[in-house]
Amino acid sequence: MAFTAFLEQLFNIADVMILGQYLGKDAVAAVGTNFPLIIMFICLFIGLSLGSNVVIAQCIGAKRHQEANDAVHASWLLAVISGFALTILGQFVTQPFLDILKVPPHIASLSDAYLQTYLWSMPAISLYNFEAAMFRSRGDTQTPLIGLALSVILNFTLNIWFVQAFTDGVFGVALATVISISVSALVLLVKLKRAPDVLHLSFRKLHIHPPLMKEIIRIGWPAALQGMVFCISNLLIQEVINRLGPDAMAASSISTSIELCVYCLINAFGQAGTTFISQNYGARNILRCLEITKWALILNLVFTTVTSILVLIFAHQIIYVFNDDPSVVHLTIQRMWFVVLLEPIQAIIDVYAGAMRGYGFSMMPAMLTLLGICGVRIVWLYTIFEWNPTFEWLMATYPVSWGVTGGMLVILYKYFIRHLPRE
Repeated sequence: MAFTAFLEQLFNIADVMILGQYLGKDAVAAVGTNFPLIIMFICLFIGLSLGSNVVIAQCIGAKRHQEANDAVHASWLLAVISGFALTILGQFVTQPFLDILKVPPHIASLSDAYLQTYLWSMPAISLYNFEAAMFRSRGDTQTPLIGLALSVILNFTLNIWFVQAFTDGVFGVALATVISISVSALVLLVKLKRAPDVLHLSFRKLHIHPPLMKEIIRIGWPAALQGMVFCISNLLIQEVINRLGPDAMAASSISTSIELCVYCLINAFGQAGTTFISQNYGARNILRCLEITKWALILNLVFTTVTSILVLIFAHQIIYVFNDDPSVVHLTIQRMWFVVLLEPIQAIIDVYAGAMRGYGFSMMPAMLTLLGICGVRIVWLYTIFEWNPTFEWLMATYPVSWGVTGGMLVILYKYFIRHLPRE
C-alpha cells in the first residue's frame, strides 16, 4: 500500500521534475501552487473511498457476501458521480483559487493552464481510488499496485514527449497525467469485471442501494473531511509562501513532493489498520482489533522514522533531481528539517483516526483533526508568525499542529475503547 501511494505521488513528482529540468523554477512554482487544491480533491476521493473499504470489509468479515457485492456497485456509482461533479466544480474555482493565493501574474497564467487541464483527470482519479479500496477491502493490495505502476511508466514517458511537443509545456505535462491515470482506472475496472467473488462488477447490476450508499458516505465523508482539513490549512500557508517569492514557492513545491512520499508510509499503515479492524469488527473479534491498532502504530513509527532520517541524509542529492538553484536548495533543506524530520508525529493521527474509522466511528476524529490542524495553524499564522514573519517560523506550524492533534486523538481513542462493547 505504501508503494502504491508512492507511485500515486510520482504523478506530481514527475511533473515537477520534468518542468524543473526543461522549463525552470517558474514552472515548478506554478505547479506547486496548485498542490494544495489538487491534494484537497484527491483527499476527498481517498476519504470517500475509505467508506467503501470499511463497509465492504465489514460485510466480508461478517460473511454477508451479497451485501458486500451490492456495496461494490454502489461505490462504483459514487466514484463516477463524485468524479464528474468535481471536474465541473473545479472549472469555476480555478481563477478564484489563484486570486486568493495572490499568485504572481507571470506564474498565475502557467498555474491556470496546468490546473484547468489536470481537472479533467478527476473522474479517473476518483474511479482508481474507489476501485483500489474495493480490492484492499479483501486484503488484495497487489492489483492496485500493478495498475498504477503501468500508468506511472506511461506518465513519465508522455511527460518527456509532451513537454517538448507542445508550445505550452505545462499543459503537455498536465495532459500526460490525465491520460496516464485514466489507464490505471481502466485496468482496475477490467479486473473488477473479471473478479469471480464478491468484487465482481456488472454494469447491469449498478444500483445506488440507498442504505449502503448512506453508510459509505457516513463513514467516508468525515474521513474525506479529515484529509481536506490538512489541505485547507495548507492553502493558508501557501498564500503566505507566495508572498515570499518564487524561490520560496519552488522550494515548497519540491519539499512537498518529498514530504508526500514519506507520508505514503504513514497513510499506508493507517489504511491497513482500518481494513483489518473493519474485517475483525465485522466478525466481532474486538481483542484482535486492539492488537491491530497497537502494531499498526509501532510499525508506522519505526518505518516512518527510519525513512525520514534517510531522506534527510540524502536531502541534497534528492533536491538536485528537481532543481539546483542554490537559493531554492537552501530553502528546501530548511523546510525539510521542520517537516520531514518531525513527520512521524503524523503516524499517531493516522493510526488512531484510522482505527476508530474501522469501527465505523468516523465523525469525531475528523472534527478533532479540524480543530487541531486547521485551528492551530490559523492561530499560529496570525500570532506567532506575525510576531516573527520568517520562513522558519512559518514551517514550525506543521509539527506543532501535528503534536496538538495527535494528543487529542490519543485521548479520544482511549475514551472510545473504554466504552466499546466487548462481544
